[in-house]
Amino acid sequence: MADPASDYHRGAMDIREQQATFHLVMGLTKWGSLYLAAALFWLTIWFCTDIGFLGGAAAAVVLVVLGTLLLRDRKTDH
Repeated sequence: MADPASDYHRGAMDIREQQATFHLVMGLTKWGSLYLAAALFWLTIWFCTDIGFLGGAAAAVVLVVLGTLLLRDRKTDH
């Protein structure tokens, strides 16, 4: 019995667009989560403690700076 004819060849497809989309979605998820966490942290500090608006904003800025330093992409030498 003959194999069915097919244009598909395993491993021959160009996947750069899929990789770019994956990296975009992962980046948006990572940075969006950081900024959403900072906004929730700021609002919680502002409304649920006596620190107030400026104290909550300062704490949120510190969270964003630390999160940015920890979550940024590191270049590899590969």
